[in-house]
Amino acid sequence: MNTQPSTKRRWAGRVVTALPVLFLIFDLAIKIAHIQPVTDAFARLGVPDHLAVTVGVLELVCLLIYLIPQTAVLGAILCTGFLGGAIMLHVRVGDPLFSHILFPVYIGGLLWAGLYLRDPRLRELIA
Repeated sequence: MNTQPSTKRRWAGRVVTALPVLFLIFDLAIKIAHIQPVTDAFARLGVPDHLAVTVGVLELVCLLIYLIPQTAVLGAILCTGFLGGAIMLHVRVGDPLFSHILFPVYIGGLLWAGLYLRDPRLRELIA
């Protein structure tokens, strides 16, 4: 079996991956910058404000592990766990389902879909 993805599949995987990665970069950057909207959101979610930078750095580490091809599957697993925590926070405060609670599911789904398209090892494992 051909272990390399086709050029079209590889590029589709890169495009699908870029969408959630760009969002996560924005998200972690504003946490590390510790801007006022982050402080307000953490207060609304019941998370101590002093944890914003720590959460941003944790998100950065998970994302970097995802972006390294040899560790991408581990990174996807770590990002999935990270996003699961975000889901729980939004459930706990009663946020709207489709815009807040499921948004991390959309991001996680795109991370895994992009990896599936790019990585023949993952396709082989699932097939």
